Amino acid sequence: MDLLQALILGIIQGLTEFLPVSSSGHLEIGKVLLGVEVKESLNFSVAVHGATVLSTIVVFWKDIVTLIKGLFKFKWNEETRFIALIFVSMIPVGIVGVFFKDSVESLFNGKLLFVGFMLLITATLLTLSMIIKPKSEKDLTFFDAFIIGIAQAVAVLPGLSRSGATIATGLMLGKRRTEVAKFSFLMVLIPILGANFLDIVTGDLTSEASVGFLPILVGFIAAFIVGLFACKFMIRLISQKRLTWFAVYCAVVAVIAITFSVI
Repeated sequence: MDLLQALILGIIQGLTEFLPVSSSGHLEIGKVLLGVEVKESLNFSVAVHGATVLSTIVVFWKDIVTLIKGLFKFKWNEETRFIALIFVSMIPVGIVGVFFKDSVESLFNGKLLFVGFMLLITATLLTLSMIIKPKSEKDLTFFDAFIIGIAQAVAVLPGLSRSGATIATGLMLGKRRTEVAKFSFLMVLIPILGANFLDIVTGDLTSEASVGFLPILVGFIAAFIVGLFACKFMIRLISQKRLTWFAVYCAVVAVIAITFSVI
């Protein structure tokens, strides 16, 4: 992977991580179109996902500080409850990470047909979130957090948008849009940071199969900067109930990916 490829893929990751269009799916499409050796680029994917997590921390730093302060009051309060909800949401993706890590990683191999079908599912979920409208909006419960966590776990598949799946699931459960957006973006912090930490500890990010330190650094910086703007943009869109065009976009890209894969 050269620096230009790393820059382009970093920009793609920064744009698509927060928009409900599947960053993993777009990265796989980008790797194929740019001719990147996908079997050697998983560490790059993990690194740029870590960059967008850092973007999330910057955007929500006030909320994160408030949650930490509330936690260290050592009593059951709103902040402690929210953190507990996040940990409940992590259970499904934790199970996937422990027992199905290799199986999931094998799917990141540039199979556009699979990515295309997953993008169709993303488009379907976004459409359903606009059709299924509960009469009243309620606070997140622990059951809701677990269900949204299942959506996040399934969305490890390339082409299935994590933010799209979790936000759509939260909306269909009748939760408040602003709370769903905040929860969706914060619930991914620990799993992605954990994946990055494990790669650093095990040496995967600097192994011989790695794409190299400099391309990873370029991709990381690009994903972080673009991710800052994309995160803020997505928060505004959710509050304005404007997800229709993302469903259309995912469907169009899905058709293109499927067509390209069978030609």
